[in-house]
Amino acid sequence: MKNNYGIMQGRLSPILDNKIQAFPEKYWQKEFLKIKKTGLNLIEWTLDYEKLNKNPLLSIIGKKKIKYLKKKYSVKINSVTCDCFMQKPFWKIKNNKKILHFLKQIILSSGELGIKYIVIPLVDNGSIENDSQKKNLMIICKKHEKYLKQSKVNIIFESDFKPRALSKFIKKFNNKYFGINYDTGNSASLNYDIDEEFNLYGKYIKNIHIKDRQKFGKTVRLGNGNVNFSKLFKNIKLLKYQGNLILQTARSVNNKHLEEIKINLNYLKKLHNEN
Repeated sequence: MKNNYGIMQGRLSPILDNKIQAFPEKYWQKEFLKIKKTGLNLIEWTLDYEKLNKNPLLSIIGKKKIKYLKKKYSVKINSVTCDCFMQKPFWKIKNNKKILHFLKQIILSSGELGIKYIVIPLVDNGSIENDSQKKNLMIICKKHEKYLKQSKVNIIFESDFKPRALSKFIKKFNNKYFGINYDTGNSASLNYDIDEEFNLYGKYIKNIHIKDRQKFGKTVRLGNGNVNFSKLFKNIKLLKYQGNLILQTARSVNNKHLEEIKINLNYLKKLHNEN
């Protein structure tokens, strides 16, 4: 497999408060060593709104520690998924000055750490509900273009838009600074067709989350859901996609997280080689 496979931060740590995904406050440093045991060297950072100001990515001391660990273990961080904006969507909140301050900080810190992509989730609590919210999002994001340019960072959207609606949406942004984070599981759970999606907006995809979900259902081990991974790899090959493939897979039910990741990696390796 190519070396652009990576793992979502927290997937190699104990489950916190029954959440499938959360910043592993007590374990994040240990994950730099653990990921080497998977044979990979890429982590996607995570940011939650709770204790956001204490996240290492946003502090001077924390960034020094991140740089040290990246170098020590030869681990890269190319992307950060901002669940904080799903939890507190700035395009829906009237008094959003505080969360917009964090947006600027995240862009500048990402630039400092060599992170290329900031994932903003337009799903669940962050889902766009009307034209007013869509307009607010576009206005705010475009106002931050100067910081994206300065930091050499892109904002990429993960959304629950139907394929044609997402194609229309992303074309309203400057593709130098904005793009799409494609989530295999979310699309499959909504019963979208991969061929149609890649045909409509494949060239805007800059990061991919790899997970499997049942149709209109939950996240499951790769191969047990509605994702057609053979079609995914064929489209990636056709597109000549060179971006990240981040494992955001179902959690182990018995806390054997490293073993679960290896099972999923072996499944992907077999399919990738076949396609």
